[in-house]
Amino acid sequence: MSSTAADVVRLLTVRGETLAVAESLTGGLVAAGITSVPGASRAFRGSVTAYATELKRDLLGVDGTLLEARGAVDPQVAAQMAAGVRRALGADWGIATTGVAGPGPQDGQPVGTVFVAVDGPAVGDGGSTRGGKVEALRLNGDRAEIRMESVRSVLALLLRGLAGEQTGNERAQDTERNGGF
Repeated sequence: MSSTAADVVRLLTVRGETLAVAESLTGGLVAAGITSVPGASRAFRGSVTAYATELKRDLLGVDGTLLEARGAVDPQVAAQMAAGVRRALGADWGIATTGVAGPGPQDGQPVGTVFVAVDGPAVGDGGSTRGGKVEALRLNGDRAEIRMESVRSVLALLLRGLAGEQTGNERAQDTERNGGF
């Protein structure tokens, strides 16, 4: 069980808030990590695994013009996925993952390019009532390692949002092979 996922569930439960997840490259791993925590049902609303680009548009409300112009591996797409799942599932918080786990490049982006996003009531400029943050990641490793580090990163971003920290928008980081949640 992930200590970060457990911390997220604990904080959401204490605050009486809920979470929804939108996943692409992680294919349900974020939701699995959260639901592995006992008591997660008190805070977890559900998830949408929108692997296909058109599902990002049709189910999560990602702008079709943006998807056509930039593809699915884009910081704005991640932000719109997080906001869209939050809205669609009626949650206080939404998180999202999109990126390239391999084996080859996608949408002109190299393997290891990942964007994770959070949208919630305490995130955004000046603690506004609604806003979001995106982190750009450049991950190393094989497909499984990239996916697991994406899970860890989006949960850490959410945890920082829940703790009230202002995170840098689209902050890039180089991550070595960090496996596990």
